[in-house]
Amino acid sequence: MMMVSCKTFSSLQFFTLFYLFTVAFASTEEAIALLKWKATFKNHNNSLLASWTPSSDACEDWYGVVCFNGRVNTLNITNSSVSATLYAFPYSSLPFLENLNLSMNNFSGTIPPEIGNLTNLVYLDLNTNQISGTIPPQIGSLAKLQILRIFGNHLNGSIPKEIGYLRSLTKLSLGRNFLSGSIPASLGNLNNLSFLFLYENQLSGSIPQEIGYLRSLTKLSLGRNFLSGSIPASLGNLNNLSFLFLYENQLSGSIPQEIGYLRSLSELDLSNNSLNGSIPASLGNLNNLSILILFYNHLSGTIPEEIGNLRSLTMLALGRNFLSGSIPASLGNLNNLSSMFLNDNNLKGKVPQCLGNISGLQVLSMSSNSFSGELPSSISNLTSLQILDLGRNNLEGVIPQCFGNIISGLQVFDVQNNKLSGTLPTNFSIGSSLISLNLHGNELEGRIPRSLSNCKKLQVLDLGDNHLNDTFPMWLGALTELRVLRLTSNKLHGPIRSSGTEIMFPDLRIIDLSCNAFSEDLPTNLFQHLKGMRTIDQTVEEPSYEADGYYQDSVVVVSKGLKLEVVRILSLYTVIDLSNNKFEGHIPGVLGDLIAIRVLNLSHNRLQGHIPPSLGSLSVVESLDLSFNQLSGEIPQQLASLTYLEFLNLSHNYLQGCIPQGPQSHTFESNSYEGNDGLRGFPVSKGCGNDPVSETNYTVSALDNQESNSEFLNDFWKAALMGYGSGICIGLSIIYFMISTGNMKWLARIIEELEHKIIMRRRKKRQSQRNYRRRDNRF
Repeated sequence: MMMVSCKTFSSLQFFTLFYLFTVAFASTEEAIALLKWKATFKNHNNSLLASWTPSSDACEDWYGVVCFNGRVNTLNITNSSVSATLYAFPYSSLPFLENLNLSMNNFSGTIPPEIGNLTNLVYLDLNTNQISGTIPPQIGSLAKLQILRIFGNHLNGSIPKEIGYLRSLTKLSLGRNFLSGSIPASLGNLNNLSFLFLYENQLSGSIPQEIGYLRSLTKLSLGRNFLSGSIPASLGNLNNLSFLFLYENQLSGSIPQEIGYLRSLSELDLSNNSLNGSIPASLGNLNNLSILILFYNHLSGTIPEEIGNLRSLTMLALGRNFLSGSIPASLGNLNNLSSMFLNDNNLKGKVPQCLGNISGLQVLSMSSNSFSGELPSSISNLTSLQILDLGRNNLEGVIPQCFGNIISGLQVFDVQNNKLSGTLPTNFSIGSSLISLNLHGNELEGRIPRSLSNCKKLQVLDLGDNHLNDTFPMWLGALTELRVLRLTSNKLHGPIRSSGTEIMFPDLRIIDLSCNAFSEDLPTNLFQHLKGMRTIDQTVEEPSYEADGYYQDSVVVVSKGLKLEVVRILSLYTVIDLSNNKFEGHIPGVLGDLIAIRVLNLSHNRLQGHIPPSLGSLSVVESLDLSFNQLSGEIPQQLASLTYLEFLNLSHNYLQGCIPQGPQSHTFESNSYEGNDGLRGFPVSKGCGNDPVSETNYTVSALDNQESNSEFLNDFWKAALMGYGSGICIGLSIIYFMISTGNMKWLARIIEELEHKIIMRRRKKRQSQRNYRRRDNRF
């Protein structure tokens, strides 16, 4: 018995030693293979992988390596700043590898087909790298794979149908690549799949009906592709679905009523498609729905009353459709709603009082509809409101003073292009959060309230196209964050004078005072303080409401002779428009220091003197309009260097001399200079200056003018003599009438013009003779 026990013990000891020997050998082989792969890295001295050395234990000491029974089971080097490829990865040397995470590095090149050798792989994560090429079909050999994440790379080509063989797969994420072709129907075989993310690719074709077979699916995101066709009704089978994102595709047809069967749905985004028909009332069954986004489609009909049943709803976005009718009173039941977008539809009727019941509402956008009536006083209950956009409707009446309850917390108050009357609110309080105030295009009267100076965060103020009667509010200059000031088309008057304060509009980018009655000299002191226009800065920080996409500021500017609506104005455009006023005096040279100006319009005033050469420093100006003034002298040569200039209007002044020629000169037509009889050169005449070709053309033109003038005089006197008999009575009658009334201006003007032509003819004749002598001397 003792002998058997000893033999048994010896056998057990032998097999134990043999097992330990083979394990140690296998671990050494795997370690050597990984070291060979590391040797191919572009950054060999990676600090996180410094522990990968031949003298250390791979299973115990190496960063990111986890072993099981002495064999490499997990390799996780996510976010390790590795620059390498996958070509030299030891696929065949790691037969027990189950978890491979190489995400958030700088891996490039393609995925080799040898990846199919990792047959025990359960988790594969290659997201956020620079991997390109196609997904190899050999990936379908990874039968044990449960999670496959390759999003955020440069993959192209189609999704291999072999992925449909991965029956154990629970999460598939291939988003943010350049994958094309259709979604393979074989994905319908993945019965265990809970996440399917294919968003932000170039996938086309229809959504396969087979997606509706994935009963375990909880999140489906196919947004930002080129998918077409209708939304399959089979999606109504996905009882466990919580997220359904199909936004930004080319989907058409109606929204299937079967979507209303998805009782677990919490977020539904079908925006930016071509969906038509009505909003199905069945959506009112989605009791767990918190986000409903249907904007940018072709939906029509009314908003169903059943939407008011969605008590969990926090965001409702139905804007940019063709919805009609009035707002159902049931929307007042949505107590958890924080943002509601109904803008850009055909909705009508009054703004319902029930909206005042949604106490937590932060964003209310109902612009560009046909709402009428007065502003409901109940809106003053919305003390959490940050953005109120009711612009471009038919609202009338006065702005209730009770709005002072919410103005202190508002960031955006936009009621532009309505029919509101009365005076502006006067109770803008200290500590106001107001960033953008747009009351443009109403019938508001009275003065600009001084309480606006309490709005220290104000960036956009547009009071244009009203009936305001006041002087220029120089006190607004103390608002250090003000970027847009638009007071166009009011009854503002008087000079613009500095208040003497050191701080004056330091960040202003757009100032539009056009179509008022401002007078006297242009405000030189104001121009000296516009620091925001002295540097070309494209990094202007956007307000928080623009960054969130909730609201975008926009104004109409006259640029290049056209009225243009400019969006995202705070970071892109710099404008000075003082046109259509009664300004006098000279154009201040200090305007040339405002080098960020893109649009400068001083037209239709009474400005005199020369155009300052300093305007040539406006290197990014695109539109320059000085027309309909009393400017004189020559056009500065410096304007020819303005290479960004696309629109130039100097017409109807008293300018003279040669038109400067430069890179942009040949893009301007003669109407840019018309009404300036003293201007010469292209495009108003054939030549100008000492250029030999131009001079020759000018001489020929002069001789032609001489001949035409001579012919004119001959014809004039011939006609006078021929018509002497019959016309003398009429002529004497006209002369008698002019003398008796004292109106000799017309006759004097004819004599002056004839005298001017004679003098110019003589000058041209002398000039041509001198040129002829010069040519003789040269020869």
